[in-house]
Order: sequence, then C-alpha cells, then structure tokens
Amino acid sequence: MKLNLKEKLQAYLTAARIKRIARYFASFFAGFALLLIVVDQIIGYYVRKDIYYDIDKVPNRPYGLVLGTSKYFSNNTLNLFYYNRLLAAQRLFEARKVDYLLLSGDNRTLQYNEPRTMLQDLKKMGVPQEFIYLDFAGFRTLDSVIRADQVFKAHSLTIISQKFHCERALFIAKFHNIDAICFAADYPQVYSFVRVREFFARLQAVWDLLVEREPHFLGAPEPLPPPVTIPDVNSDI
Repeated sequence: MKLNLKEKLQAYLTAARIKRIARYFASFFAGFALLLIVVDQIIGYYVRKDIYYDIDKVPNRPYGLVLGTSKYFSNNTLNLFYYNRLLAAQRLFEARKVDYLLLSGDNRTLQYNEPRTMLQDLKKMGVPQEFIYLDFAGFRTLDSVIRADQVFKAHSLTIISQKFHCERALFIAKFHNIDAICFAADYPQVYSFVRVREFFARLQAVWDLLVEREPHFLGAPEPLPPPVTIPDVNSDI
C-alpha cells in the first residue's frame, strides 16, 4: 500500500524526531561518562601522595581509622575487602604505626553491626581490646571521616581501606582540613564491579561536599585517649 504525501511527511518527521532524541540521549550519556572519568581522575591525582603501600614507609600516627564493610557477600562467602582491611589494621598496630584503632561502620540492625564484627575479629587476630574503639554511626565514608575528627578528636589519623576507597576518604578529609594519610589494604583478585561503582560514589561525594552535607549523627564529643608515649630506653644512660 502506497503512502500519500501527508503520511510520508508524518513518517519522515517521526523518524527525524526519534533520531534527534537518540542523539540527545547519546550526548547526555557520553557527557555523563566523561564527567565520571574526570572526577575519578582528579580525586585520585589530588591525594596520590598521601597513600602508602609499604608499611615501613608509613609515618606514625596516633589513630587508625578502619572503614567498615560487610564481612560476607550475599552468597555467604567471605568478603576479602573486609578481611584485608583488618589484616592491614593488625599490621599497622603491631608495627606501632598507630596507637589506637577506630572501627567505623554501619550499625543498622541488631543482626548487622560492622564495628562490633570487626572488633571480634581483630581480637581473634591478637589486637588488645583496650586499644580499639567503635564508631557505630559510620553509615557512609563521609560520616566516618568527619566523625573521627569532630566526635572522636582523632586529629592525626591513618585511614585503612583499599586504594580506591582511600582516595575518596582522603579527598573528603582534605576538603574538611583533616590531617589524614592512608595505608592501602590489598585488593581481592576480582574487584572490577566495586571499582566501577566507585565512579558513581566519587561523584556523589563531590556533590555532598558542594552542598555541605553533614553526617547523619554528630552528638557530643567522645575523645580518644592521647597518643601512647613510648619511654626512651636511652634516657637514663
């Protein structure tokens, strides 16, 4: 069946409109992807000098901030991001690179308590409980970093997490003039999905900083103990 002139014109306009909309969507997604990449690279570059991988080169800081995550994945397999963070915290403590550990994480239900789970596992790894403190209101990285400074008065701290997470946490710390460095925990062998998700987390972090978003809870100060003073064995010689 042949189309008359009016029908041909309508079909042409419809096709042209669809193409135009498709171009708009393509341009939008391309621009959004470029924005994600630019933000990601800027954050990584800005904090690159404050991330340490060799424990022997980590400067001594009084406080170590361990950023929480779930111990198990949804299929009940061990989350190696979690395990490697605790292993890094244990190594820093045993090497006397930090005096105290502040475990910060989500505490949304009685069954899900990141700080208490980390505490139990670090005790099993040989870290004495008297050197461990818990922040139950570390719902997001922003909450954990700001609360460490404002609530727990940990004004000189070493953040402990994987490199991609360290970069975002350090960027937040620098924005708020918090004196922080990071010791990068090891990655699991497969982490591509988490790294892709980090692109969006960084964009969200920048937005939170621009709108001056505060932690969910601040509350009264709960200062951590002062730095441990190690006696000078040569002082009486």
